[in-house]
Amino acid sequence: MPHFTIEYSANLDGRLDMKLVCEVVRKAASETGIFPLGGIRVRAIRCEHYAVADGRQNYAFLDMVLRIGEGRDLKTRQQAGEHVFQALSRHLDPVFAAGKFALSFDMQINDKDTSWKRNNIHDALKAEAQAG
Repeated sequence: MPHFTIEYSANLDGRLDMKLVCEVVRKAASETGIFPLGGIRVRAIRCEHYAVADGRQNYAFLDMVLRIGEGRDLKTRQQAGEHVFQALSRHLDPVFAAGKFALSFDMQINDKDTSWKRNNIHDALKAEAQAG
């Protein structure tokens, strides 16, 4: 972990490069220094069917949820969350300027007793760094 899931309104197509959005989030998460590089995941899911506010079709949204494992204090989580949110928000400034847009970001903590993982990426990154 961390795993970022981005849901966004389909009317952002053509206005936003979602691959670049994912990279902005991935880079910002890495910059915090609190997340293991091998655990970072960023995915974007286009929402074809949605309704915003009073139903006008020109409203757009991007909602991001971050799931992380236990063990980080509140201040550390807040600082990391703020860093990621500010990087994403700055990247989306042109979308805000071009129309009505809602951005949201929430962080959730997974309970280790009910969270299962299998990942060999961590070992591969360590081996590459040692061979470096």
